[in-house]
Amino acid sequence: MTDTSDAFTTRFDGPAPEVEVSTDIVKRGLLVGPVLIAICGVIWGADGAWSSAYGLAIVLANFALAAALIATAARISVGLMMGAALFGYLIRLALIFLAVWLVKDAGWISLPALGSTIIVTHLGLLFWEMKYVALSLAHPGLKPAAQNPDSTN
Repeated sequence: MTDTSDAFTTRFDGPAPEVEVSTDIVKRGLLVGPVLIAICGVIWGADGAWSSAYGLAIVLANFALAAALIATAARISVGLMMGAALFGYLIRLALIFLAVWLVKDAGWISLPALGSTIIVTHLGLLFWEMKYVALSLAHPGLKPAAQNPDSTN
C-alpha cells in the first residue's frame, strides 16, 4: 500500500514558474497600461483615466498576489498549495470587490471605466500571455528563448 499522506506533505523546492509568468504578465500590463488609461480618458474624461489607472493597479496586484500565494504555499506542501489556489481565488475575488466597493461613491471614480478596465485587462493579459507560456512540462512557465539557427555554439 502506498501512503497517501505523502502527497500532502510533499513540497516543491525548485523554481516557481507561476512567479515567472506573473512577473511577465505584470510587465505586459505596465506596457499597455498607458494606452488603456488614455483610451478611458478619451471616453470618460479625467475620472475615466483615474479609474482606469486604479483598475489596472487592482488587476496587476491580483496577478502578483496569486503567484505569491501559490509559490509560497508550494514551498510548504502540495496540500497547502491546492488550498491556496482554491481559497486564494475566493480571497482575491473578495479583495477586488472590496477595492471597488470602497471607491464606488468617490467623486473621481467612473464605474464604467473601472469595470471595463478590470474585465478587459484581466482577460486581455491572460490571452496575450498564452502566446508566451510553454505548453510542456519539460519547460514549465515561459517558453525558453529561441535558439538562433545561424549561431554556432
